[in-house]
Amino acid sequence: MGMQLRELARWVRNRTFVVGVLVALTLSIGILIGTVISGRVTATHSFLANGATPLELPNPVSLSNAFGAIVERDEPAVVNISTTQVIDRKGQPQSRGGGSDPFHDFFNRFFDSPNEGPEAERSLGSGIIVDKKGFILTNNHVIEQATKIQVQLNAEPTLYTAHVIGADKETDLAVVKIEANRDLPVVRLGNSTGVHVGDWVLAIGSPFGLQATVTAGIISAKNRGNVGRQFQHFLQTDAPINPGNSGGPLVDMSGSVIGINTAIMTGGRGYEGVGFALPSNMAISVYNQLVEHGKVIRGSIGVTFTEEQSSNPIVLRELGAANGMVLQFVEPGSPAAKAGIQAGDVVTSVNGKPVKSGSDLVDPITQTVVGNKVHVVYLRDGMQHEADAIVEDRAKLFPDRASSYEDEPTPAQPAQVVPADLGLRVEDIGTNGTRRSDFLNNRGAVVAAVDPATFAEDAGFLRGDLIQEINQQQVNSASDYRRMMGALKPGQDVVFKVLRHADNERMLTIFLAGVIPQLR
Repeated sequence: MGMQLRELARWVRNRTFVVGVLVALTLSIGILIGTVISGRVTATHSFLANGATPLELPNPVSLSNAFGAIVERDEPAVVNISTTQVIDRKGQPQSRGGGSDPFHDFFNRFFDSPNEGPEAERSLGSGIIVDKKGFILTNNHVIEQATKIQVQLNAEPTLYTAHVIGADKETDLAVVKIEANRDLPVVRLGNSTGVHVGDWVLAIGSPFGLQATVTAGIISAKNRGNVGRQFQHFLQTDAPINPGNSGGPLVDMSGSVIGINTAIMTGGRGYEGVGFALPSNMAISVYNQLVEHGKVIRGSIGVTFTEEQSSNPIVLRELGAANGMVLQFVEPGSPAAKAGIQAGDVVTSVNGKPVKSGSDLVDPITQTVVGNKVHVVYLRDGMQHEADAIVEDRAKLFPDRASSYEDEPTPAQPAQVVPADLGLRVEDIGTNGTRRSDFLNNRGAVVAAVDPATFAEDAGFLRGDLIQEINQQQVNSASDYRRMMGALKPGQDVVFKVLRHADNERMLTIFLAGVIPQLR
């Protein structure tokens, strides 16, 4: 019995020791984990040496995605348009700005005399892709008289050369086309008839050359006339529009383009809260005629009036008319004259719709296909009369007033570029006043002149550059340059290695590149 008790006591002592070891080990691990966690928590909320608490970046919160969704949908089809117009200033002294041009002294030293001749003036605008084949709708004033038109797609560095399909001065709209060799994103055109004053709109474009800029506002007024030309009836908006927005879209909250941003009213040059966009319905009608005929054919019956005088309520009341337009002149031999309409008559309706403004009289006639009839109701001596008049081409009835491109040069075609030339004039080192010492022991062809609005200017060439290589092939002389350039094909990439003076002591090695343009 005594032996059993001693064994039991020994077993209890051993178990107590083991349990104690396990408890101690558990407490140690718990203390270690608590220390680490506590240290991390303390580090999260620790103060910097100067007492400041570090800021934490919160999770992003989307408060409104309505505008963002519209921009994401439409912005890829909004393009930047840059145009170049070559102006011949030959005989006029060129001003290099004295001290403003860092290369002024170099040019005087490197060449016998400064280069005088054509210069390029540039302007910027916007446009919208309306056909995946590359047809772009913009303002006429953006591309008018341009020697070269270049289009840059959203978020792409490539500049595409565009050619004009047609233009219309009366509405200030034009259509140009680029060849991108792929289907392009297009905007969705809406019906501007459904627009209401107070509707939210977005303007997308390139104000001051800042591509893909979006501004927001509302429709301030509809059918705003007496601002531009006779056939312009604008949507007015307070969405900020600035130079460079011209030709860009005015978009409603469904993402549809309901206007083409065209003009601003300002005492200076920038935004003052009053902008104008041509309604999409007008733009669609003009576009369809431009792509079909290259111009807009407007109908007329040969009548003349001045809205302010012809709609004077006192005059209308005296003539017994509740509404209408008093005709001031009827062209002899015109459709109106043949229908018996005379000066002094009050036209009260056209095609069954009352005439309450000048556009009520003009629009249904100009929109009627030439050769078709319009029904005119008019008053004379208080008596109502009706007549049908066959619509004729306005440009033929009023050749002195109608803006027709028939007798004008083809507008704004891009400058032709010969692959062997590309707008670079090169000479051998030591020719025409150039000094061999300026290029030490280098070989190549010296750029004597860079023609404006050409590939050479776009690539970044400057007069005085030394072309050393073309596509990694050594250029030893001007004849080498001409031979190698003559072998290049339109659409081919070309890289030039060029030496350029940075100042009187340094010579920079730079690479200029581009794509040989297509001949047109």
